[in-house]
Amino acid sequence: MSEDYAGKQFVGIDLHRRRSVLVRMTESGEKLETTRISNDPEYLRAVMARAGEAPEVVLEACYGWYWAADTLIELGASVHLAHPLGVKGFTYRRVKNDERDAADLVDLLRMGRLPEAWIAPPACRELRELVRHRAKLVGLRTNLKCQVNAVLAGAGVQSQPSDLFGVGGRELLERVALPAAMRAKVNSALRLIDAIEFEIDTFARLVATRLRCDPGWAAVQTIPGVGPILGAVFVAEIGDINRFRRPEQLTSWAGLTPKHRESDTKVRRGRITKQGSKLVRWAAIEAVQRIGPHTRLGAYREAVAERRGRNQAKVAAARELVECVFYGLRDHHIRRLAA
Repeated sequence: MSEDYAGKQFVGIDLHRRRSVLVRMTESGEKLETTRISNDPEYLRAVMARAGEAPEVVLEACYGWYWAADTLIELGASVHLAHPLGVKGFTYRRVKNDERDAADLVDLLRMGRLPEAWIAPPACRELRELVRHRAKLVGLRTNLKCQVNAVLAGAGVQSQPSDLFGVGGRELLERVALPAAMRAKVNSALRLIDAIEFEIDTFARLVATRLRCDPGWAAVQTIPGVGPILGAVFVAEIGDINRFRRPEQLTSWAGLTPKHRESDTKVRRGRITKQGSKLVRWAAIEAVQRIGPHTRLGAYREAVAERRGRNQAKVAAARELVECVFYGLRDHHIRRLAA
């Protein structure tokens, strides 16, 4: 049957780091084949050759899914990416294994109930790699600076300049008396900071070169508090803005909308969901903290702060800022920035 079936086929892939399980089914749900392969494009092509023309394929958005999706698209398959939060219900089963996970993915796809994630094109994924790597380098630099501050605190050094890693701060770090082990640690951290700063500048230039002619990148930089780096985060992480019809959908995707739990007559609204891109939320919060009260977003932040407090005001202003980002990426012009 599996060799002779000529109808449309559905394939589910439970992808792992080294090996994966593929389950092929008919439109009616009849299982045609279950096979386990090593994660190699050639093995995947060999199995997909038995799936007919233009099969519907689903795989979960897990660690290292890029190569599988690109290979399947090259083979002419219609690829669907399952959202991890939407398929967490698989854990209810008494028996959970790779074959059943792949079969459940196929069933969700066949019945039209698959919670899908967006498959970013290769160009967008490359830009994300640059932006995310720069963000991780900044985090490493911050960690090293915290270690230096901890060493000074342990040595009892109280008088420190406002910028410990500027010119005056570096002079203090060179002349301050420290035990041998602490001195070695500080010198090592400073060397690493210098090396990481070089890499940060390198990746910032790579990102700016890629986005130099992007009108959306230029438009979002007109938002108060958003510069080239934060603007690049919005462009890279959001990707194709046309997949959102309204700005409210973008803020919901970014995890900046409150949770809503409703059952019968009980309705509960809680904290923001924090689902979606963590970098987008960080960039939005970072931007609204930079703007003054004379701007539209700053005035809105201050008005909310008087009623609800500073933390909730920052989140509310960040949600407004992301809506401005929506119009900037879609229209390349933001009219709502006027006071």
